[in-house]
Amino acid sequence: MTFIIGGARSGKSAHAETLVTACRGPWTYIATAQAYDDEMRERIALHRSRRGEGWTTVDAPLDLAGALAALPDGRPVLIDCLTLWLTNHMLAEHDFEAESRRLADVLSRPRGPWFVVANEVGQGIVPDNALARRFRDAAGRLNQQVAAVADTVLLMVAGLPLKVKRDDRY
Repeated sequence: MTFIIGGARSGKSAHAETLVTACRGPWTYIATAQAYDDEMRERIALHRSRRGEGWTTVDAPLDLAGALAALPDGRPVLIDCLTLWLTNHMLAEHDFEAESRRLADVLSRPRGPWFVVANEVGQGIVPDNALARRFRDAAGRLNQQVAAVADTVLLMVAGLPLKVKRDDRY
């Protein structure tokens, strides 16, 4: 499992798509975004337009662990992104800590080449409100859980992948 993390517009998704398509298809894209407004619908459309033939999209805004468990063995998978998945759980007032542990457990046993995208949200200023601080802290803990079970961790900076944790397959 390869974990691709970085700031907004760092090139995470595009790089992850390149890594996935270097594997033999068909490929599965697990989308966690929910389109609540026109701007988000445009973002989702842009991501879809970059993917060509050979992709299957699975929408999993909440049950990401279940979506992964349902996939056939050996299938290259791109999960984009954990940060939105966490947001969905927090907004729904779910037990996101339990869901994060459940997800990390599934990610620790990939059944093929899995690529997971998330935002690094902890390198900025301390947020000015409790909800934002709670989100930043939860995202940081989730990212640590996923990085711990990943074979490879890439930090995207200005479109460039920096290897943080390495497995030489990728």
